[in-house]
Amino acid sequence: MLYLFKLLLLLINIDQKTVLNWFGIEDPASQQIRQIIESGFEPEISNFESSTDISLHTFRLILEGLWGKVQSGLTLSDIENVLFFILFIRFVILAIRYNLKTSFYITCIGLFAGYLWYKHLIDLISMYRSVLVKLPFLHSLGMDALEMRSLNRQLALTDLRLGENAHWYNPAQVIYYAFTKGIVNLDPETGLRYYIDPISMAISNLPESNKTTISPLYYNIYNKIIPKIYDICSKFWNQLSGVAAYAVITRIGKRYCPYLVRWHWTFLLILGMIEQIFIYFIYRVYYFQSFVLVPQTELESENSTIFIADPNVLFQIDFLNAVITCIVLTHIGIIIFGLFHAIWGQYFYFPFLVENTELHIGPRPKNSIYSGGQTSWQEPTEKNVNRVFPKLWFGWFGRGSKGQFQLGNNIIKLIKKILKKVKKQFRG
Repeated sequence: MLYLFKLLLLLINIDQKTVLNWFGIEDPASQQIRQIIESGFEPEISNFESSTDISLHTFRLILEGLWGKVQSGLTLSDIENVLFFILFIRFVILAIRYNLKTSFYITCIGLFAGYLWYKHLIDLISMYRSVLVKLPFLHSLGMDALEMRSLNRQLALTDLRLGENAHWYNPAQVIYYAFTKGIVNLDPETGLRYYIDPISMAISNLPESNKTTISPLYYNIYNKIIPKIYDICSKFWNQLSGVAAYAVITRIGKRYCPYLVRWHWTFLLILGMIEQIFIYFIYRVYYFQSFVLVPQTELESENSTIFIADPNVLFQIDFLNAVITCIVLTHIGIIIFGLFHAIWGQYFYFPFLVENTELHIGPRPKNSIYSGGQTSWQEPTEKNVNRVFPKLWFGWFGRGSKGQFQLGNNIIKLIKKILKKVKKQFRG
Protein backbone atom coordinates (compact mmCIF):
# COMPACT_ATOMS: atom_id res chain seq x y z
CA MET A 1 0.00 0.00 0.00
CA LEU A 2 2.83 2.39 0.84
CA TYR A 3 4.53 1.68 -2.49
CA LEU A 4 1.28 2.56 -4.26
CA PHE A 5 1.21 5.89 -2.43
CA LYS A 6 4.80 6.62 -3.46
CA LEU A 7 3.88 5.82 -7.07
CA LEU A 8 0.95 8.23 -6.81
CA LEU A 9 3.26 11.00 -5.62
CA LEU A 10 5.45 10.46 -8.67
CA LEU A 11 2.47 11.15 -10.93
CA ILE A 12 1.84 14.55 -9.31
CA ASN A 13 4.22 17.35 -10.26
CA ILE A 14 4.48 19.23 -6.99
CA ASP A 15 6.81 22.20 -7.49
CA GLN A 16 6.98 25.78 -6.31
CA LYS A 17 4.34 26.99 -8.76
CA THR A 18 1.86 24.25 -7.72
CA VAL A 19 2.18 25.10 -4.04
CA LEU A 20 1.88 28.85 -4.64
CA ASN A 21 -1.20 28.36 -6.82
CA TRP A 22 -2.77 26.35 -4.00
CA PHE A 23 -2.64 29.44 -1.77
CA GLY A 24 -3.58 31.80 -4.59
CA ILE A 25 -0.11 33.38 -4.69
CA GLU A 26 1.43 34.35 -8.00
CA ASP A 27 4.77 32.78 -8.90
CA PRO A 28 7.64 35.37 -9.19
CA ALA A 29 8.50 34.22 -12.75
CA SER A 30 4.88 34.53 -13.86
CA GLN A 31 4.67 37.93 -12.16
CA GLN A 32 7.71 39.19 -14.07
CA ILE A 33 6.27 37.99 -17.38
CA ARG A 34 2.93 39.65 -16.63
CA GLN A 35 4.62 42.96 -15.75
CA ILE A 36 6.65 42.93 -18.99
CA ILE A 37 3.50 42.23 -21.06
CA GLU A 38 1.60 45.02 -19.31
CA SER A 39 4.44 47.45 -20.06
CA GLY A 40 4.08 46.74 -23.82
CA PHE A 41 7.17 44.57 -24.42
CA GLU A 42 7.36 40.98 -25.63
CA PRO A 43 9.07 38.80 -23.02
CA GLU A 44 11.89 36.40 -23.79
CA ILE A 45 10.72 33.09 -22.26
CA SER A 46 14.26 31.72 -22.37
CA ASN A 47 15.41 34.42 -19.95
CA PHE A 48 13.02 33.21 -17.26
CA GLU A 49 13.64 30.13 -15.22
CA SER A 50 10.95 27.49 -14.93
CA SER A 51 9.26 26.87 -11.63
CA THR A 52 11.79 25.47 -9.15
CA ASP A 53 11.37 22.69 -6.62
CA ILE A 54 10.01 23.34 -3.14
CA SER A 55 12.61 24.96 -0.90
CA LEU A 56 12.95 27.40 1.99
CA HIS A 57 12.47 30.19 -0.54
CA THR A 58 9.06 28.71 -1.38
CA PHE A 59 7.96 28.82 2.25
CA ARG A 60 9.23 32.40 2.49
CA LEU A 61 7.10 33.32 -0.53
CA ILE A 62 4.10 31.56 1.05
CA LEU A 63 4.51 33.49 4.30
CA GLU A 64 4.95 36.80 2.46
CA GLY A 65 1.90 36.11 0.28
CA LEU A 66 -0.27 35.07 3.22
CA TRP A 67 0.88 38.11 5.21
CA GLY A 68 -0.07 40.34 2.30
CA LYS A 69 -3.51 38.72 2.12
CA VAL A 70 -3.97 39.06 5.87
CA GLN A 71 -3.15 42.75 5.68
CA SER A 72 -5.71 43.21 2.91
CA GLY A 73 -8.37 41.46 4.98
CA LEU A 74 -9.30 37.94 6.00
CA THR A 75 -11.73 36.04 3.77
CA LEU A 76 -13.41 32.64 3.90
CA SER A 77 -11.43 31.46 0.89
CA ASP A 78 -8.16 32.15 2.77
CA ILE A 79 -9.34 30.05 5.70
CA GLU A 80 -10.47 27.24 3.38
CA ASN A 81 -7.14 27.21 1.51
CA VAL A 82 -5.17 26.88 4.73
CA LEU A 83 -7.50 24.17 6.05
CA PHE A 84 -7.26 22.00 2.94
CA PHE A 85 -3.49 22.46 2.83
CA ILE A 86 -3.28 21.27 6.45
CA LEU A 87 -5.49 18.28 5.61
CA PHE A 88 -3.24 17.38 2.66
CA ILE A 89 -0.03 17.67 4.70
CA ARG A 90 -1.55 15.64 7.52
CA PHE A 91 -2.73 12.98 5.07
CA VAL A 92 0.79 12.65 3.65
CA ILE A 93 2.40 12.44 7.10
CA LEU A 94 -0.08 9.83 8.34
CA ALA A 95 0.27 7.79 5.12
CA ILE A 96 4.03 7.63 5.62
CA ARG A 97 3.62 6.82 9.32
CA TYR A 98 0.85 4.19 8.94
CA ASN A 99 -0.72 3.39 5.56
CA LEU A 100 -3.15 4.87 3.06
CA LYS A 101 -6.26 3.29 4.62
CA THR A 102 -5.49 4.44 8.16
CA SER A 103 -4.43 7.88 6.93
CA PHE A 104 -7.68 8.26 5.01
CA TYR A 105 -9.80 7.32 8.03
CA ILE A 106 -7.94 9.63 10.42
CA THR A 107 -8.06 12.52 7.93
CA CYS A 108 -11.80 12.03 7.39
CA ILE A 109 -12.37 12.06 11.16
CA GLY A 110 -10.48 15.36 11.45
CA LEU A 111 -12.34 16.72 8.42
CA PHE A 112 -15.74 15.94 9.97
CA ALA A 113 -14.74 17.46 13.32
CA GLY A 114 -13.39 20.53 11.53
CA TYR A 115 -16.60 20.82 9.49
CA LEU A 116 -18.56 21.22 12.73
CA TRP A 117 -16.40 24.19 13.70
CA TYR A 118 -16.44 25.61 10.16
CA LYS A 119 -20.25 25.47 10.00
CA HIS A 120 -20.38 27.22 13.37
CA LEU A 121 -17.96 29.85 12.03
CA ILE A 122 -20.26 30.48 9.05
CA ASP A 123 -23.25 30.94 11.37
CA LEU A 124 -21.21 33.26 13.57
CA ILE A 125 -20.03 35.59 10.81
CA SER A 126 -23.59 35.63 9.45
CA MET A 127 -24.80 36.93 12.80
CA TYR A 128 -21.93 39.44 13.08
CA ARG A 129 -22.13 40.56 9.42
CA SER A 130 -23.22 44.13 10.18
CA VAL A 131 -20.38 44.50 12.67
CA LEU A 132 -17.71 42.78 10.54
CA VAL A 133 -18.34 45.09 7.58
CA LYS A 134 -17.32 48.08 9.70
CA LEU A 135 -14.03 46.50 10.87
CA PRO A 136 -11.06 47.10 8.52
CA PHE A 137 -9.40 43.69 8.99
CA LEU A 138 -12.65 41.68 8.83
CA HIS A 139 -14.43 43.76 6.17
CA SER A 140 -13.93 41.09 3.50
CA LEU A 141 -15.25 38.44 5.88
CA GLY A 142 -18.37 40.53 6.47
CA MET A 143 -18.87 40.93 2.71
CA ASP A 144 -18.65 37.15 2.32
CA ALA A 145 -21.36 36.81 4.97
CA LEU A 146 -23.59 39.30 3.14
CA GLU A 147 -23.10 37.44 -0.15
CA MET A 148 -24.01 34.12 1.49
CA ARG A 149 -27.12 35.66 3.06
CA SER A 150 -28.22 37.06 -0.31
CA LEU A 151 -27.60 33.69 -1.98
CA ASN A 152 -29.59 31.81 0.68
CA ARG A 153 -32.46 34.26 0.29
CA GLN A 154 -32.50 33.72 -3.48
CA LEU A 155 -32.47 29.94 -3.01
CA ALA A 156 -35.37 30.17 -0.56
CA LEU A 157 -37.36 32.29 -2.99
CA THR A 158 -36.56 29.84 -5.77
CA ASP A 159 -37.80 26.91 -3.69
CA LEU A 160 -41.05 28.76 -2.99
CA ARG A 161 -41.54 29.49 -6.66
CA LEU A 162 -40.70 26.00 -7.85
CA GLY A 163 -43.16 24.33 -5.50
CA GLU A 164 -43.51 20.80 -6.82
CA ASN A 165 -39.90 20.75 -8.03
CA ALA A 166 -38.66 20.03 -4.54
CA HIS A 167 -35.21 18.50 -4.17
CA TRP A 168 -34.73 14.79 -3.40
CA TYR A 169 -32.54 15.49 -0.38
CA ASN A 170 -35.48 17.18 1.37
CA PRO A 171 -37.96 14.30 1.78
CA ALA A 172 -40.39 16.23 4.00
CA GLN A 173 -40.74 18.93 1.35
CA VAL A 174 -41.20 16.30 -1.38
CA ILE A 175 -43.99 14.58 0.59
CA TYR A 176 -45.68 17.90 1.39
CA TYR A 177 -45.71 19.15 -2.19
CA ALA A 178 -46.71 15.72 -3.52
CA PHE A 179 -49.68 15.66 -1.14
CA THR A 180 -50.79 19.23 -1.86
CA LYS A 181 -50.43 18.68 -5.62
CA GLY A 182 -52.17 15.29 -5.63
CA ILE A 183 -55.34 16.37 -3.85
CA VAL A 184 -56.04 19.27 -6.26
CA ASN A 185 -57.56 18.74 -9.67
CA LEU A 186 -57.74 21.37 -12.40
CA ASP A 187 -60.65 21.37 -14.85
CA PRO A 188 -59.12 21.99 -18.33
CA GLU A 189 -62.35 23.48 -19.70
CA THR A 190 -63.37 25.87 -16.95
CA GLY A 191 -59.99 26.29 -15.23
CA LEU A 192 -61.57 25.70 -11.83
CA ARG A 193 -59.53 24.04 -9.06
CA TYR A 194 -61.22 21.62 -6.68
CA TYR A 195 -60.08 19.06 -4.08
CA ILE A 196 -60.35 15.36 -4.89
CA ASP A 197 -59.27 13.85 -1.56
CA PRO A 198 -61.81 11.52 0.14
CA ILE A 199 -62.70 13.94 2.94
CA SER A 200 -63.34 16.88 0.59
CA MET A 201 -65.42 14.69 -1.72
CA ALA A 202 -67.46 13.46 1.25
CA ILE A 203 -68.05 17.04 2.41
CA SER A 204 -69.18 18.05 -1.08
CA ASN A 205 -71.80 15.24 -1.13
CA LEU A 206 -73.39 16.29 2.16
CA PRO A 207 -76.92 17.72 2.13
CA GLU A 208 -77.14 21.44 1.61
CA SER A 209 -78.45 22.00 5.15
CA ASN A 210 -75.35 20.40 6.69
CA LYS A 211 -72.93 21.66 4.05
CA THR A 212 -73.51 25.34 4.93
CA THR A 213 -72.38 24.78 8.54
CA ILE A 214 -69.63 22.16 8.03
CA SER A 215 -67.95 23.41 4.83
CA PRO A 216 -66.69 26.78 6.18
CA LEU A 217 -65.23 25.10 9.26
CA TYR A 218 -63.67 22.30 7.23
CA TYR A 219 -62.00 24.55 4.66
CA ASN A 220 -60.81 26.92 7.38
CA ILE A 221 -58.98 23.99 8.97
CA TYR A 222 -57.84 22.79 5.56
CA ASN A 223 -56.52 26.08 4.19
CA LYS A 224 -55.34 27.91 7.33
CA ILE A 225 -54.83 25.70 10.36
CA ILE A 226 -53.07 22.75 8.69
CA PRO A 227 -50.54 24.95 6.74
CA LYS A 228 -49.89 26.90 9.95
CA ILE A 229 -49.20 23.69 11.86
CA TYR A 230 -46.86 22.59 9.05
CA ASP A 231 -44.93 25.87 9.24
CA ILE A 232 -44.61 25.59 13.03
CA CYS A 233 -43.39 21.99 12.80
CA SER A 234 -40.90 22.97 10.07
CA LYS A 235 -39.44 25.79 12.17
CA PHE A 236 -39.37 23.55 15.22
CA TRP A 237 -37.54 20.84 13.28
CA ASN A 238 -35.02 23.35 11.93
CA GLN A 239 -34.19 24.30 15.52
CA LEU A 240 -34.18 20.72 16.77
CA SER A 241 -32.46 18.98 13.87
CA GLY A 242 -28.95 19.80 15.14
CA VAL A 243 -29.62 18.38 18.60
CA ALA A 244 -31.38 15.36 17.05
CA ALA A 245 -28.38 14.68 14.79
CA TYR A 246 -26.06 15.02 17.79
CA ALA A 247 -28.15 12.58 19.85
CA VAL A 248 -28.33 10.01 17.05
CA ILE A 249 -24.66 10.16 16.03
CA THR A 250 -22.83 10.74 19.32
CA ARG A 251 -25.19 9.16 21.86
CA ILE A 252 -27.08 6.37 20.11
CA GLY A 253 -24.21 5.70 17.70
CA LYS A 254 -21.52 6.21 20.34
CA ARG A 255 -19.95 2.87 19.49
CA TYR A 256 -19.30 3.90 15.88
CA CYS A 257 -18.60 7.63 16.34
CA PRO A 258 -14.91 8.52 16.91
CA TYR A 259 -14.00 10.17 20.18
CA LEU A 260 -12.58 13.24 18.41
CA VAL A 261 -15.93 14.00 16.76
CA ARG A 262 -17.87 13.42 19.97
CA TRP A 263 -15.50 15.64 21.97
CA HIS A 264 -15.58 18.62 19.58
CA TRP A 265 -19.31 18.33 18.92
CA THR A 266 -20.15 18.24 22.64
CA PHE A 267 -17.77 21.12 23.30
CA LEU A 268 -19.51 23.19 20.61
CA LEU A 269 -22.95 22.54 22.10
CA ILE A 270 -21.81 23.63 25.57
CA LEU A 271 -19.99 26.63 24.09
CA GLY A 272 -23.18 27.65 22.27
CA MET A 273 -24.99 28.13 25.58
CA ILE A 274 -22.39 30.69 26.70
CA GLU A 275 -22.10 32.29 23.27
CA GLN A 276 -25.70 33.47 23.35
CA ILE A 277 -24.86 35.88 26.19
CA PHE A 278 -22.20 37.67 24.16
CA ILE A 279 -24.16 37.57 20.89
CA TYR A 280 -27.22 39.24 22.40
CA PHE A 281 -24.97 41.68 24.23
CA ILE A 282 -23.40 42.71 20.92
CA TYR A 283 -26.87 43.09 19.37
CA ARG A 284 -28.02 45.36 22.22
CA VAL A 285 -24.85 47.45 22.13
CA TYR A 286 -25.09 47.82 18.34
CA TYR A 287 -28.77 48.80 18.60
CA PHE A 288 -28.02 51.36 21.33
CA GLN A 289 -25.17 52.79 19.29
CA SER A 290 -27.09 52.97 15.99
CA PHE A 291 -30.51 54.15 17.19
CA VAL A 292 -29.72 56.14 20.36
CA LEU A 293 -26.21 57.62 20.18
CA VAL A 294 -25.79 58.19 16.44
CA PRO A 295 -29.10 60.15 16.07
CA GLN A 296 -27.85 62.48 18.81
CA THR A 297 -25.00 63.54 16.51
CA GLU A 298 -27.37 64.35 13.63
CA LEU A 299 -29.75 67.28 13.28
CA GLU A 300 -32.19 67.13 10.40
CA SER A 301 -32.91 70.39 8.58
CA GLU A 302 -35.07 71.14 5.58
CA ASN A 303 -32.34 70.68 2.99
CA SER A 304 -29.57 68.70 4.65
CA THR A 305 -28.33 66.85 7.72
CA ILE A 306 -26.15 68.76 10.19
CA PHE A 307 -23.66 66.73 12.27
CA ILE A 308 -23.18 67.83 15.87
CA ALA A 309 -19.76 67.09 17.40
CA ASP A 310 -20.71 66.35 21.00
CA PRO A 311 -17.51 65.10 22.72
CA ASN A 312 -19.40 63.02 25.26
CA VAL A 313 -21.53 61.23 22.64
CA LEU A 314 -18.55 60.70 20.34
CA PHE A 315 -16.59 59.19 23.22
CA GLN A 316 -19.43 56.78 23.96
CA ILE A 317 -19.61 55.74 20.30
CA ASP A 318 -15.84 55.16 20.11
CA PHE A 319 -15.85 53.25 23.39
CA LEU A 320 -18.67 50.98 22.24
CA ASN A 321 -16.86 50.41 18.93
CA ALA A 322 -13.82 49.25 20.89
CA VAL A 323 -15.97 46.93 23.06
CA ILE A 324 -17.70 45.42 20.01
CA THR A 325 -14.39 44.95 18.19
CA CYS A 326 -12.72 43.22 21.13
CA ILE A 327 -15.62 40.83 21.76
CA VAL A 328 -16.12 39.96 18.08
CA LEU A 329 -12.40 39.40 17.44
CA THR A 330 -12.06 37.27 20.56
CA HIS A 331 -15.15 35.22 19.71
CA ILE A 332 -14.12 34.56 16.10
CA GLY A 333 -10.53 33.88 17.22
CA ILE A 334 -11.71 31.17 19.64
CA ILE A 335 -13.77 29.49 16.91
CA ILE A 336 -10.85 29.55 14.44
CA PHE A 337 -8.57 28.23 17.22
CA GLY A 338 -10.90 25.27 17.79
CA LEU A 339 -11.29 24.77 14.03
CA PHE A 340 -7.57 24.30 13.44
CA HIS A 341 -7.25 21.99 16.44
CA ALA A 342 -10.06 19.81 15.06
CA ILE A 343 -8.49 19.66 11.60
CA TRP A 344 -5.19 18.54 13.15
CA GLY A 345 -7.02 15.95 15.24
CA GLN A 346 -6.03 17.66 18.49
CA TYR A 347 -7.68 18.82 21.71
CA PHE A 348 -7.34 21.97 23.78
CA TYR A 349 -8.14 22.95 27.32
CA PHE A 350 -10.66 25.60 28.31
CA PRO A 351 -11.73 25.87 31.96
CA PHE A 352 -15.22 24.69 32.90
CA LEU A 353 -16.17 23.77 29.30
CA VAL A 354 -13.71 20.89 28.93
CA GLU A 355 -14.69 19.38 32.29
CA ASN A 356 -18.38 19.46 31.33
CA THR A 357 -17.62 18.04 27.90
CA GLU A 358 -15.77 15.06 29.32
CA LEU A 359 -18.46 14.46 31.93
CA HIS A 360 -20.78 13.68 29.00
CA ILE A 361 -18.47 11.58 26.80
CA GLY A 362 -15.87 10.25 29.23
CA PRO A 363 -12.07 10.17 28.96
CA ARG A 364 -10.16 9.69 25.72
CA PRO A 365 -9.43 6.04 24.82
CA LYS A 366 -5.64 5.68 24.87
CA ASN A 367 -5.49 2.40 22.96
CA SER A 368 -6.94 3.74 19.69
CA ILE A 369 -5.04 5.64 17.01
CA TYR A 370 -8.33 7.14 15.82
CA SER A 371 -8.95 9.02 19.07
CA GLY A 372 -6.68 11.91 18.08
CA GLY A 373 -4.08 13.82 20.08
CA GLN A 374 -3.25 14.08 23.76
CA THR A 375 -5.44 15.14 26.68
CA SER A 376 -2.93 15.53 29.50
CA TRP A 377 -5.49 17.24 31.79
CA GLN A 378 -7.14 13.82 32.14
CA GLU A 379 -4.00 12.38 33.70
CA PRO A 380 -3.98 12.09 37.54
CA THR A 381 -0.70 14.01 37.78
CA GLU A 382 -2.01 16.93 35.70
CA LYS A 383 -5.58 17.29 37.01
CA ASN A 384 -6.78 20.44 38.78
CA VAL A 385 -7.06 18.86 42.21
CA ASN A 386 -6.39 20.72 45.47
CA ARG A 387 -5.15 23.82 43.67
CA VAL A 388 -5.75 27.39 44.83
CA PHE A 389 -5.39 28.63 41.26
CA PRO A 390 -6.63 26.30 38.48
CA LYS A 391 -4.05 25.11 36.01
CA LEU A 392 -4.66 26.69 32.61
CA TRP A 393 -1.71 25.47 30.54
CA PHE A 394 -1.25 21.82 29.64
CA GLY A 395 1.40 22.13 26.99
CA TRP A 396 1.12 22.43 23.24
CA PHE A 397 -1.70 20.26 21.85
CA GLY A 398 -2.42 18.96 25.32
CA ARG A 399 0.88 17.03 25.61
CA GLY A 400 1.49 18.04 29.22
CA SER A 401 3.44 20.80 30.89
CA LYS A 402 6.08 18.79 32.70
CA GLY A 403 9.49 20.32 32.17
CA GLN A 404 7.93 23.34 30.45
CA PHE A 405 7.66 26.91 31.61
CA GLN A 406 4.69 27.29 33.89
CA LEU A 407 3.67 30.91 34.14
CA GLY A 408 1.19 30.45 36.97
CA ASN A 409 3.59 28.60 39.26
CA ASN A 410 6.37 31.11 38.62
CA ILE A 411 4.08 34.03 39.44
CA ILE A 412 3.03 32.33 42.69
CA LYS A 413 6.68 31.69 43.62
CA LEU A 414 7.53 35.33 42.89
CA ILE A 415 4.67 36.55 45.08
CA LYS A 416 5.83 34.27 47.92
CA LYS A 417 9.37 35.62 47.68
CA ILE A 418 8.12 39.20 47.81
CA LEU A 419 5.98 38.43 50.85
CA LYS A 420 8.94 36.81 52.63
CA LYS A 421 11.10 39.89 52.01
CA VAL A 422 8.33 42.17 53.32
CA LYS A 423 8.01 40.04 56.48
CA LYS A 424 11.78 40.16 57.06
CA GLN A 425 11.77 43.96 56.79
CA PHE A 426 8.96 44.26 59.34
CA ARG A 427 10.71 41.86 61.70
CA GLY A 428 13.97 43.78 61.39
